[in-house]
Amino acid sequence: MAAPIVYIDTSELREGALDELKGAIGGLAEFVEANVPGIVAYSVYFTDDGTRMSVVHVHSDPASLDRHMEIAGPEFRKFAGLLTLESIDVYGEPSAKAVEAMEGKARLLGSGSVTVHRPHAGFIRIRAH
Repeated sequence: MAAPIVYIDTSELREGALDELKGAIGGLAEFVEANVPGIVAYSVYFTDDGTRMSVVHVHSDPASLDRHMEIAGPEFRKFAGLLTLESIDVYGEPSAKAVEAMEGKARLLGSGSVTVHRPHAGFIRIRAH
């Protein structure tokens, strides 16, 4: 069985974009829930001052991240004027296809980096559905 993937991206919000972004990202979360069945968790966090956002998702396996990037990828364009993506950190073993898609997302939404953190030690208690 393939191990889960943890994805975290961090962005700086454009001045005055917080309210619009909150509505747009809420819609994206609903879209992802309905269209990416292998996603275990999808959460969005804003700093208290409303200047930064982090998006965290957990995928049951690399294929789920592939599907997420394929299905949700076109939706990312909606955020181009609202934020600047600073970084994407992925924990696990994503496919080359997913890494390429994340690099495209980073170029589209900012100049952020994509860093893959390969597993070294530990365990997982999440079971596939």
